Amino acid sequence: MAEDDIGQLKKRFDELANRAFTRGAAAYTRFLNTAEQSVLSSMRLAVEPRLCGGFPWAERRIAVFEPPEGTEDEPPIVCVRIAPVNARFSDELTHRDFLGSLMACGVSRDTLGDILVKDGAGYLICLESVADFIAQNLTQVKHTTVTAVRTALPETAALDGETRSIVVASERLDAVIAAFWRIPREEAKLLCERGFVFVDSRVTIKAASQIPQGASVTVRGRGRFRYDGVDRETKKGRLRVLVTTPGS
Repeated sequence: MAEDDIGQLKKRFDELANRAFTRGAAAYTRFLNTAEQSVLSSMRLAVEPRLCGGFPWAERRIAVFEPPEGTEDEPPIVCVRIAPVNARFSDELTHRDFLGSLMACGVSRDTLGDILVKDGAGYLICLESVADFIAQNLTQVKHTTVTAVRTALPETAALDGETRSIVVASERLDAVIAAFWRIPREEAKLLCERGFVFVDSRVTIKAASQIPQGASVTVRGRGRFRYDGVDRETKKGRLRVLVTTPGS
């Protein structure tokens, strides 16, 4: 991110935090990407924000600034189910397909959170302010006619997708990234040093960092996983660790 963009972003976060503190009412951002969340995590503000993405380890999340006395208001995010009218004749729809069609409708990216794909349907987390617009205007994804309706996020969609084990030399960040994406260790180290790696939404440039169990690891341009810790040690003294990929 450019320095000017970071400065404007910090100013906006500070304004929202002060508004929540002085007015006694919650204030919210739009959806933040991992880089923007990392900027937020580096700041000391009038109130401590919490991040909300609709399910436990969403990648795109809004920041919720609550007044010191708390609030009973729910964050302004909802789920919209986008499904083929006739599943039998539907294209095989991917995250990219759903997102592309939403962009073609003229919806701003920062009003949209994660999209989980389950059984041919897309479950979109979005701001409440755009949900009705999407329901009324999104009628086609790829070559498939679809309907879009508000819904609760199904438990099966919010669950983790796949847990698997990988063998690593250590729990170092670069070692786990290299094993997960099957890339050279030096390449993984370079990704860290260039600021492309985020651990629990915080940019992490130290390749030797140990990943906390349960942490979400995102590498810009590649994807993300949750680190579930060491499963066992192999006979050769290496570690077999567990990682989980999201349901999308």
